[in-house]
Amino acid sequence: MQCRHCAAPVTLPLADLGTAPPSNAYLREPALHASERWYPLRVLVCENCWLVQTEDFAAADALFDADYAYFSSFSSSWLAHAQAYVEDMAQRLSLGAHSQVVEVAANDGYLLQYVAGRGIPCLGVEPTASTAAAARARGIEVVEQFFGVALARTLVADGRAADLTVANNVLAHVPDINDFVAGFAVLLKPQGVATFEFPHLLQLVQQCQFDTLYHEHFSYLSLTAVQRIFAANGLTVTDVQELPTHGGSLRVFAQRSDAFAQVHDRVAQLLARETAAGVSSAAFYGGLQEQALRIKRELLAFLLDCHARGLKVGAYGAAAKGNTLLNFAGVRADLLPYVVDRNPAKQGQYLPGSRIPIVDEAHLRAHRPDHVLILPWNLKDEVVAQLDYVREWGALFAVAVPALKIL
Repeated sequence: MQCRHCAAPVTLPLADLGTAPPSNAYLREPALHASERWYPLRVLVCENCWLVQTEDFAAADALFDADYAYFSSFSSSWLAHAQAYVEDMAQRLSLGAHSQVVEVAANDGYLLQYVAGRGIPCLGVEPTASTAAAARARGIEVVEQFFGVALARTLVADGRAADLTVANNVLAHVPDINDFVAGFAVLLKPQGVATFEFPHLLQLVQQCQFDTLYHEHFSYLSLTAVQRIFAANGLTVTDVQELPTHGGSLRVFAQRSDAFAQVHDRVAQLLARETAAGVSSAAFYGGLQEQALRIKRELLAFLLDCHARGLKVGAYGAAAKGNTLLNFAGVRADLLPYVVDRNPAKQGQYLPGSRIPIVDEAHLRAHRPDHVLILPWNLKDEVVAQLDYVREWGALFAVAVPALKIL
């Protein structure tokens, strides 16, 4: 395998999770009578540029299809995060009616609704038909294509060069990371600013977040790797912020390398922390596999113990990370009979691989489980507050990552 950024041979393993179907390939009832496509799920590390990457077996258009079921607006904390970002950037960059904001991977309009609400011209780029339609229903203009240099040139020719580009939780999802990043250098105005948010590799390794490994995530990103990738494709990292979202994320600010003003001290400081942690050494990546196996065993022991004691367990959150966890652990509906999700696009379907049914919240009230296993552990505080009523019948919450814990 060659590195998707620098083309060096890639052999250093991070994790081998066996095989799994794509984590967002939810199943409708007729599909239960057919086979699924399972792919090896192996993640490797490039020792030349330190980009961590999934070994490719599935094409992007097979992973992000017209029925893509991840809708950002079903998380109230994520909406609050997006609104706060828009307010901050509008002030920081003096955005107004004269400006142009372009969000790549605009999803269902969760963020651009706040941009449009301030009277700032904006455009979304979103290749999945289901979420693009939801964004348009909010009055957001959407280009339904994958982003790269070619589309960026078209947008600039159409007068849509950007003062601000937004790319939240998409940098990890692109197979051709060089073309994707180079597109922003084309799309930005000379003094424009690009921001990228993505889960921080340092947190993934140190917090045992192995369930964030799945086929839709082609890359797993440190600032060390991102700075190098950006520099090779016409962007300079000018600032970085650490965020609590998704178990610990970075917000990277970048500008065109031919026009940037200055680089904030936070960039050098975080790069030094990554170096001290060992991000640029093979040893840093050596322990995640055993931690994944430990988490697998703890989850199975918990579910088997509940089953033996006659305790009912339901899950909450039909999240991609939950699918990675359940399929790696081999959990099926005999141990976990359902998962609740607020998204109507997922309700009535089944989790890929485990084929556990996805139900609405009324099912939880009707079946009154003894334990609610929260699969999107990064949203556990939000979920506990939302489902606080389960305590009326004595139910307890549980999470499996980074360790099995009863809340």
